[in-house]
Amino acid sequence: MKKVMFHVMTMAVVVLSLSSCTVVRQGEVGVKRTFGKYADRPYTEGLRVFNPFTTTIVKVPVQTENMEVALNLPSKEGLNIRAEISILYNIQSNRAPEILRSIGGDYEDNVILPVFRSAVADVSARFYAKDMHTGERGTIEGAIQQQMTKLLDGKGIAIEAVLIKSIQLPPNLARAIEEKLEAEQRALRMEFVLQEERREAERKRIQAEGVRDAQNIISQGLDPQVLQFKSIEAFLELAKSPNTKVIISDGDLPVLLGPEVTQPAPSNTGLRR
Repeated sequence: MKKVMFHVMTMAVVVLSLSSCTVVRQGEVGVKRTFGKYADRPYTEGLRVFNPFTTTIVKVPVQTENMEVALNLPSKEGLNIRAEISILYNIQSNRAPEILRSIGGDYEDNVILPVFRSAVADVSARFYAKDMHTGERGTIEGAIQQQMTKLLDGKGIAIEAVLIKSIQLPPNLARAIEEKLEAEQRALRMEFVLQEERREAERKRIQAEGVRDAQNIISQGLDPQVLQFKSIEAFLELAKSPNTKVIISDGDLPVLLGPEVTQPAPSNTGLRR
């Protein structure tokens, strides 16, 4: 009987020992609550021992958390744009006890979500629906983050980023935006074609001017004296050739006839060698 009691007491001690300690992991802090009162200093990661009859340790995550929200964004022209938005935030570890005392453990629904809805309604109402689908999206995200940071100042909750994951525009507006983008692409393509045509026309004009200038230079240099000098040079070169040929000349330019010419030229108009 005594042995049974000993085992029971041993088991009770073991259970009590296990229930009086907890492990605070990396990325979270532990806040001790004794008789319903939170301690001012949080526990960091490690093994923590406490009295299970009077004390509990509440764990609060302090790493970056992702809160996803789906809602309708009001636009400047009064349209409702369906959007999915991610809120990246973190709890400041040294402020965890104060958050538990003033807000409670459900701080996402009690504070972050209401502040987000207020900020997003205020910011999105300044922009047109088409802006949420273009490069203005980054501006909208930054404005919502700034507004939330301002409203949560001093509460121990830091907003790291607000990211618009998806936007669902009304069908008519989405089609109009697509048609506008297609028209802009066509205009850009046509402008490119026109630039290519202008460059090609300029190239041809410059080429034609070069040919014209070359012809002008040649024509200016070919005066009668030059032509006569070239004729004399041609006669001299022909005189050196051993082949039989017929040369007809008017005194200025020689004309060479091929071997098929069988009749000799008159003595007064030609030279035969």
